[in-house]
Amino acid sequence: MAPVTTCIGLSTASMYPENCAATFATAGRLGYDGVEVMVWTDPVTQEPGAIQALSDLHELPVLSIHAPTLLLTQRVWGTDPWEKVDRSIDMALTLGAPTVVLHPPFRWQREYAAGFVDGIAIREEETGIRLAVENMFPWRAGQREMLAYLPHWDPVDQPFDHVTLDLSHTATAGSDAMAMAHALDERLTHIHLADGSGSSRDEHLVPGRGTQPCGEMLEHLAGNGFDGSIVVEVSTRRLDGDGRELDLAAALAFARLHFAAVPQP
Repeated sequence: MAPVTTCIGLSTASMYPENCAATFATAGRLGYDGVEVMVWTDPVTQEPGAIQALSDLHELPVLSIHAPTLLLTQRVWGTDPWEKVDRSIDMALTLGAPTVVLHPPFRWQREYAAGFVDGIAIREEETGIRLAVENMFPWRAGQREMLAYLPHWDPVDQPFDHVTLDLSHTATAGSDAMAMAHALDERLTHIHLADGSGSSRDEHLVPGRGTQPCGEMLEHLAGNGFDGSIVVEVSTRRLDGDGRELDLAAALAFARLHFAAVPQP
């Protein structure tokens, strides 16, 4: 088996409320291989030139761009969802990032949702950028469950060529993460490494601190020659600087430990 060259990156979302510059500095200090930039209200995340300067300064590549398609970023780069996607693709091309991560459309974005599958396929063909649609989860209020995404929050049965698997979202949805990985096979392009306890709240715990098969997942991917990116996306917003770095170092150590190429017999 050829050596696995997968990078383990740090998402700027893991540093919130710290900014993009702090993410690059922390990733470099802790030994991450690169950074995923989530485009949002931090002005630096919206400027390719500023991101490139940080990448050069810390000698860390941009592994992926997370398009501003979250509920909290509905007004970042305007309100047209395709404009958000296209600007994210342009940023990825400028920075040499092979992947753009995006969420499925919200149910009230009916026109966007109707053309979503074809629009993704066309843009991938035209640009060569992998548009990796992320698994989400149903929204819950008490015992009620609402379908918040179209075509669906689970991308496994959708005709996407590239998918991001988020292990905090599988916990919230009650999904079987390993079954999803097996079903996706080569369509599984990108990993958001986190954990969850099965709460209805999207927790983004440090891997190994919840119920998800994070270690098993990494070992499965290593054994199958996974060559996408593994990006740590955990919540540290309630921690001080030292606590944040300890958690991010622990997440990286977990990833390094479990993602190891399986030696040939």
